[in-house]
Amino acid sequence: MTGASIAGPALAHWLHRRGAEVTVVERAPELRPGGQAVDARGVTKDVIGRMGLDAAVRAARTETAGAYTVDVDGTVLETFRADDHGGDGYIADIEILRGDLSRVLYDDTRDAVDYVFGDRIAELTQDVDGVDVAFAGGDRRRFDLVIGADGLHSALRAMVFGPHERFVRHLGLVLAFYSVPNEFGLDRWLIECQHKESGRTALLRPIQDATRAMAMFSFPAATFDVDYRDVAAQKRLLRERMAGFGWLTPQLLAHLDDTPDFYLDQVGQVVMDRWCSGRVGVFGDAAFSSSPMSGQGTGLALVGAYLLAGELAAAGWDPEAGFAAFDGRMRSFVEANQEIGRMHVQSLDAPAPDAEPIAEPDMEALTDLVGRAINGVELPDYAELPDSRAAAGPRSSL
Repeated sequence: MTGASIAGPALAHWLHRRGAEVTVVERAPELRPGGQAVDARGVTKDVIGRMGLDAAVRAARTETAGAYTVDVDGTVLETFRADDHGGDGYIADIEILRGDLSRVLYDDTRDAVDYVFGDRIAELTQDVDGVDVAFAGGDRRRFDLVIGADGLHSALRAMVFGPHERFVRHLGLVLAFYSVPNEFGLDRWLIECQHKESGRTALLRPIQDATRAMAMFSFPAATFDVDYRDVAAQKRLLRERMAGFGWLTPQLLAHLDDTPDFYLDQVGQVVMDRWCSGRVGVFGDAAFSSSPMSGQGTGLALVGAYLLAGELAAAGWDPEAGFAAFDGRMRSFVEANQEIGRMHVQSLDAPAPDAEPIAEPDMEALTDLVGRAINGVELPDYAELPDSRAAAGPRSSL
């Protein structure tokens, strides 16, 4: 497996449980801390419980009580609570920083999974029986199966399936976030400021460390050609696009150069007709990113990990058959969440001066879509499959 953020360790958990020997390679030298807050709703909470991680995940939550939306003068427009809709609303009951969830998953699997940090796949060659992998660090190994869980900009996807442009759909929005000192008196409530006329937003949210907070910004961009690794160019872009926004933005941008965890990237989705080619597959954001605007990327990774490991094991570790069965269970769930992501981005669009008034949404259809995005997938119990306590015949996968 490539990628040790959320999708990779989650899939490693279930592959190990089903009897596989698992290696996870991560090009970063260590786990990346911080990151945006991610949510667990509906069926995802069931999967966390089946992983035995409910207590650990809840202990690492941001414990956000709710959210206010405000205008640029700070006037409250709407209020949302974390217990709305049974904890599955705009602010989820289980909300956790990406880095904190990554740590929970890593701690859960580190003794059973071989983690290799500071390395990457340089090339691979597959045949009917396995995959020969050459690592950038010089090691060479053979695996039964290789899976890329290395995110939106997946190097493994590009290596095996084709260039990024073929699969990544830019949604016309750019998202940035980073931690700042909590000099704003923020206490368990997220504050989001929207400027409908420009399509821009600024947001300040609490995290577990009460001395700090997380700043987030989004702004429209028809194209995105800034290298996701060029941090200096990203910071210049953020300052340019958020200039004159008002609210707390000047104070938040003042911390841009001293923050330890800056992130900026396009809001994009990955759309692929198939997630497997022979004995090489892709998973998580690398295969079916729904974008951060869906609020369900983590749900897709955790639910998908349970299903993919189960279907691979049920298929006798035949990758083509396992991925085909996984596709049959997972794709409609992916598509519902991608539709939610697109709708959220469209709701932020700045209206043209001569635009027609926006029609009221079909609430029945919207409610159905949200239900399918949160709970619209069946979780088989896979009672006939081995668990990690079984001792027979482990396979090897990367």
